[in-house]
Amino acid sequence: MKLQIVIDGTSYEVEVEKNGEDYSPESMPPVGAKIQSSVVPTVPKPASHAEAKGSVDESKVCRSPIAGIVMRVPTQVGDDVRVNELMVVLEAMKMETRINAPITGRIKSLKVEPGDAVKRNQILADFE
Repeated sequence: MKLQIVIDGTSYEVEVEKNGEDYSPESMPPVGAKIQSSVVPTVPKPASHAEAKGSVDESKVCRSPIAGIVMRVPTQVGDDVRVNELMVVLEAMKMETRINAPITGRIKSLKVEPGDAVKRNQILADFE
């Protein structure tokens, strides 16, 4: 099933797959409950003049697709990660969003730590 959601004025199409679980209204989490989702950043946009296109190799960075607060950073500088491997967990509006590696590679630097506020399109990590 495909759903369309809007985050910060940007529309996203999301494909949801039923895995045999009951999705009736009674089975849904209560309003205000934390919900986890996974996001793999796609086509990044510059966050500031300092990070303008051309000054950053976009193929070697992981950017935040949303604004939020960094909850966890289970990776470290020097770690080898694979595409879709968990790198950072953000919280926005009581919902946890998992930011997964957009490429396979070694982490050169992490730009955030737990408790940091991040903006949409902000660089979270650089790859070698």
